[in-house]
Amino acid sequence: MGQLLKLIGIALAIVLVSGVGVVGYVLTSWGTTVSANAVDLDGQKELPPDIAAYPGGFDILLVGVDTCEPKYAHLFGERCDGKDSEGSLNDVNLLVHVSEEPRRITAVSFPRDMMIPIPECVDENGNTRSAMSKQPLNSAYADGGLNCVAKTITELTGEDIEFAATVTFGGVIEITDAIGGVDVCLASPIKDSFTNLDMAAGTHTIKGLEALQFLRTRKGVGDGSDLGRIGNQQQYMSSLARKLISGEVLGNVPVMLKLADTGLNNIEPSSSLTDPMKIVQIALAVKSVPFEDIVFVQYPTLEDPDNRNKVVPNQTAATALWDAISANKQLQITHQNTKYDGVVVAEPEPGATPDPTPSATPTPGDVVELPSSIKGNSAAQQTCSNGNVRR
Repeated sequence: MGQLLKLIGIALAIVLVSGVGVVGYVLTSWGTTVSANAVDLDGQKELPPDIAAYPGGFDILLVGVDTCEPKYAHLFGERCDGKDSEGSLNDVNLLVHVSEEPRRITAVSFPRDMMIPIPECVDENGNTRSAMSKQPLNSAYADGGLNCVAKTITELTGEDIEFAATVTFGGVIEITDAIGGVDVCLASPIKDSFTNLDMAAGTHTIKGLEALQFLRTRKGVGDGSDLGRIGNQQQYMSSLARKLISGEVLGNVPVMLKLADTGLNNIEPSSSLTDPMKIVQIALAVKSVPFEDIVFVQYPTLEDPDNRNKVVPNQTAATALWDAISANKQLQITHQNTKYDGVVVAEPEPGATPDPTPSATPTPGDVVELPSSIKGNSAAQQTCSNGNVRR
């Protein structure tokens, strides 16, 4: 699926309510439309009325599921008509942490093939699924829906998850179209017979099916692994974040209304996200975060000793990441991208638009260099997809 699905959810929530007209729309539409399919999260604490009162900030889990909706099933071949077409997998799992003041956003992507414990969950038919000591993360949704994915991520990270939402294949297509597409950069061409994506090197504005193909491509970038795909998807999310914060979206009420309407019909939220005023508060908390303080990282992993095609958590590096996030430090990526990664870092283009909300120069001790095993980038960096067609 695509990692976008996750940031798309938060971006949606942010943009949804960033103008007075949109706030009014959401206040009258959100409660009735979204509450109908809301999901209760186990262990959900009573949330203070004011989001600023959340100690340490708050977390939003964004999940992309590969549900084969009738309207779009014909686009996805065997995934929707083959032997494995039953059920839905949580192929995209993004935990977005929004710190307390000074506000910083860290979006942590969890590989779908990471082998971890899955807790006891109740499935859609009311049956209790037993806990499992080692299963791929993307099996959690089938075991117990959004709530089970949230429980799994909470047990892995120790993070309380206040808000959560899912988006489907069709949701990605419709949400991307609602904002007029997203610009992506290819350092070298991509040709992937699995997703039928064929793109030349250079900059492209992608939308619709092509956007989803770009987010789903694995064989087309880096070393052909899910980890390479995550880096490629993070490029998309960085570009999406920049577009949403720009006047192109935030300053365009008709576009925001279209995005709000699309979002209302394409997400499955947690019960905590059915209060429209909470959405407003989330928007206000994140709308002015500087690009360098919006950081996308991959959850650190090691090769699974039992299966070289799977990965397991790198607990040491993960502890360093969560400690830095908890301390509300500015995160500095030290990993140097190689030909095996999904993206390469690009030099800023001459005349490129600077961050509209630059942060103050961080004080000594306010910056943490993450272990080199943690891949990622900030929204202030331009990355380009590392396509599989070499020059």
